[in-house]
Amino acid sequence: MAEFRHSSSLGSRATSSPRPPRENDDSSPLIHDHLPDGDGDDDRSRHLSCDRDRPFWSFLHFFSDDPRVSQYNSIISLLLLLLLLLVGLISAFSIVKRLNSPYLCKKDGIVLHCPRVKESPSLWENPFSATTSWKPCAERHDGEISDLPPENETTGYIFIHAEGGLNQQRIAICNAVAVAKIMNATLILPVLKQDQIWKDQTKFEDIFDVDHFIDYLKHDVRIVRDIPDWFTDRAELFSSIRRTVKNIPKYAPAQFYIDNVLPRIKEKKIMALKPFVDRLGYDNVPLEVNRLRCRVNYHALKFLPDIENMADLLVSRMRNRTASSNPYMALHLRFEKGMVGLSFCDFVGTREEKARMAEYRKKEWPRRYKNGSHLWQLALQKRKEGRCPLEPGEVAVILRAMGYPKGTQIYVASGQVYGGQNRMAPLRNMFPYLVTKEELASKEELDHFRKHVTSLAALDFLVCLKSDVFVMTHGGNFAKLIIGARRYMGHRQKSIKPDKGLMSKSFGDPYIGWATFVEDVVVTHQTRTGLPEETFPNYDLWENPLTPCMCKA
Repeated sequence: MAEFRHSSSLGSRATSSPRPPRENDDSSPLIHDHLPDGDGDDDRSRHLSCDRDRPFWSFLHFFSDDPRVSQYNSIISLLLLLLLLLVGLISAFSIVKRLNSPYLCKKDGIVLHCPRVKESPSLWENPFSATTSWKPCAERHDGEISDLPPENETTGYIFIHAEGGLNQQRIAICNAVAVAKIMNATLILPVLKQDQIWKDQTKFEDIFDVDHFIDYLKHDVRIVRDIPDWFTDRAELFSSIRRTVKNIPKYAPAQFYIDNVLPRIKEKKIMALKPFVDRLGYDNVPLEVNRLRCRVNYHALKFLPDIENMADLLVSRMRNRTASSNPYMALHLRFEKGMVGLSFCDFVGTREEKARMAEYRKKEWPRRYKNGSHLWQLALQKRKEGRCPLEPGEVAVILRAMGYPKGTQIYVASGQVYGGQNRMAPLRNMFPYLVTKEELASKEELDHFRKHVTSLAALDFLVCLKSDVFVMTHGGNFAKLIIGARRYMGHRQKSIKPDKGLMSKSFGDPYIGWATFVEDVVVTHQTRTGLPEETFPNYDLWENPLTPCMCKA
């Protein structure tokens, strides 16, 4: 986290020395030696004495013998002098104010003190939502004619392992349905593969409503619950290279599957595809296929009723933590040890902490780490480009600059934060009404969901989805899916995606004042509130489902 401190640089102060007196002024030849003898000596002496006693602007006297002109010129000179004096005072005040202005927020140990900001009336609503007229249109309507061929006329069966965490698995399932449609194949219910990191044994039916999934898509793609009985060697499907299509490129076009995968399915009748998380592109597939992916994501994939009910209970508790009903913010805080390490960014910490992180990176990513000599320059570049996760303290300062008060209710969706409570302290102290699901629900209530890590992730997903304001701090499938779903559902709810590049520049400026920082934050994020955006080549369908999945109202 950027260190929040007072600027300690001091400007140089100019000094002026008094003019030393002239030696032997009384015997100066300019006064005595050239005066002629006679009665005029006294008069001339008085005249010279008067000249010495006049103010410095009396030189105007020599330009006119008219007393009125002399008086007028004297007034002008006096006004000029006063103006110069005023300019000097203003400049001095500005310098002192700049030298003594706080660098964003004062840091007192692990506590940040930021100046107050006037609360905006649009804190809890998307201020530009009324200016758009988009509506969701990926759902299937009653009465639509099915173009699904009979079961015996499909080209064969495809089987996938949905890898990674819950959100990677969700994307893989949507892509699997789309690929089955492209090749006119039958989809075997995807397996949620146990991941080395997540260590989870969850099955599809442990998280999602299988009956709803199959029934909702019955007019689009044929889906079966299990491998057909006629295929007796099931182990072969998981292990045999002859039964697996590998090396599918990332973001492959629809034509790739038609040219390279479909012939093998026709030959073998059943094939496994792996890996399969991001193996289908966005802008190189038919429009109706992209719309089908949205149909799967927003309509066909429903969590089990007990997950939905528990999430609704958590949402109710967030809104009613005080005497009256309150809006709440959901914050997806991506600052786990793995994310910090993988980012290869530099963060504030002790030497010992930085040394331990260096060892961790060297062990986990030896190819990228190399000898570590290049990492400092890489870290500076990544931060400048906005590719580093925001620290909890940085998030606290940004939210305060946006106008969110101390009493804001915040639900945090996060793994174990790197640095523990000390790292979280600035955020928690500035926003004390900050909770996680573990603090919002009892141990007994959550025990039922602890059997499957993805069940707990599903609770976070739903509570964030239903929040009044959603704030992401770094990229990732979780945040993309949340922002995309909120856009699809009507974009009335605000979703904030911080401009990390601008924020890092501001945090690194030792002279920026609080007022300037607040103005930058507010102006920059006026349009980063989750409205549907016009699509562009290689856009991300999950974050912005506008063109294929939304229509003009």
